[in-house]
Amino acid sequence: MNQTTHREFPKITQEGLDDLRQRIGKKIENTVEPWCYEATRDNIRHYAHGIGDDNPLWCDPDYAKTTRYGDIIALPSFLFATSRIISGYVGGLPGVHAMWSGADWTWEKPIARNTEIATEAWLKDLVEHDTRFAGRAVQQIYHVDFFDAKSGDKLAGADSWCFRTERNHASQKGTKYTDVKNREPRVYTQEELDSFTKYYEQEEIRGATPRYWDDVTEGEALPTMVKGPMTVTGFIAYAQGWGGLYIRANKLAWQLQQKHPGAGIKNRFGIPDCPERVHWEEDFALEVGAPGAYDYGPERCSWLTHHITNWMGDDGFLRQAKCQVRRHNPEGDIILINGEVVRKYEEDGKYLVEIRQQAVQQDEELSAIGSAIVELPKR
Repeated sequence: MNQTTHREFPKITQEGLDDLRQRIGKKIENTVEPWCYEATRDNIRHYAHGIGDDNPLWCDPDYAKTTRYGDIIALPSFLFATSRIISGYVGGLPGVHAMWSGADWTWEKPIARNTEIATEAWLKDLVEHDTRFAGRAVQQIYHVDFFDAKSGDKLAGADSWCFRTERNHASQKGTKYTDVKNREPRVYTQEELDSFTKYYEQEEIRGATPRYWDDVTEGEALPTMVKGPMTVTGFIAYAQGWGGLYIRANKLAWQLQQKHPGAGIKNRFGIPDCPERVHWEEDFALEVGAPGAYDYGPERCSWLTHHITNWMGDDGFLRQAKCQVRRHNPEGDIILINGEVVRKYEEDGKYLVEIRQQAVQQDEELSAIGSAIVELPKR
């Protein structure tokens, strides 16, 4: 389908919103099957590699045996793979586009290898907005709690939110990406690429060297982390570890579309295909108002926590993290993540630091903001 083709997509209706509001606070039963039920060695590694994280604490059992955990553990963001709801699987308003836009996590304990994950989820709130991207939009907020299915211990809890937007308004009247769509495609010189990929050469995983709370100072900067350049290959690598929301094949795709007709939007061959293809189909991404095929929201949140876990080392523990997505990262973008320690404090016998993060793309346009609370060892 070319960019000039026009079709009408479903709109946000008051009836649909009223129906959704009836669901607020009610536990969601029979939730869609997660990509991962267990934190197996392979599941953990696939998720870590999907965000470009090769920390041996998640990926190398021989190394992990030498740590206080005695085996590999799951990286904090792995829990995205154990709940499609925390990852953006929204109910109601069939056919209305959903853009995952942020999460607010609290972790209670490390996720040991082979832990079986159970979840409880409910719709927390609906908030109406007027946006540059798509005019009228609805912020749909869910809460999910994560448990060790065998012990019942709570592992984490999180809010996440999607913005439901009208595809036609976004593509025809949205103003957020007017300048971006009018630009010529960015083609990098090798010198430009080298100026960014130097951060890969310099990337440090703190690992077994403890980062002591005593040695951290307010105002201290974290090393810059790079992600990209954005490619469809990279987006698919993430989906391999995370699982996606609607990616199904053959009979299973047909079954999903029978149950949820809005999950089957016809492609250029007239075949129903998943709305998730905005992440690999340029023309379809343009139809929904995006500047091109773009990255996944939970992927970007996971990049921010990767930035933190590299810095804190094996003996640190990520207590809280919040991410707010500010724009799409289309193919070709390169993302630079920076952070700063803004507070150092003690609470309930724990030694904590608060970090603020900012992710910008190559032209200094804001991609995401984040924050984290990290518990560190004391000398």
